[in-house]
Amino acid sequence: MESGMSERKMSEAQVAAFCLSLPGAREDYKWGGIRVFSVAENKMFAVLDLAGAGLSFKVADELFLGYCDRPGIRPAPYLARARWVSMAPPYPMGRDELCEVLQRSHQLVVRRLPKRLQVGLVM
Repeated sequence: MESGMSERKMSEAQVAAFCLSLPGAREDYKWGGIRVFSVAENKMFAVLDLAGAGLSFKVADELFLGYCDRPGIRPAPYLARARWVSMAPPYPMGRDELCEVLQRSHQLVVRRLPKRLQVGLVM
């Protein structure tokens, strides 16, 4: 049994590839070189700074303060009021947990879309 496999850290390229693997996800570059992952044309679920400054994503309202209490995770600048958190690489989560929270962020955004736009995006 290999120990620590789920605790491996993800690189920025792996995070981007995972985000793009989610249903209906697309990538845009905005604000001078920020990678923005969104669904339904413009509904962001993750933001990755190309300069290595960090990864930001949406969390459920009831989990926001708990994430912000964890070492290496803080409220995301400009997006904290919408319950987004931010972390700098190396990310303070293993691969499995990070994939789970990114998938959850995607689904939080999808569930706020009109029902007609949710088709094929709900996991």
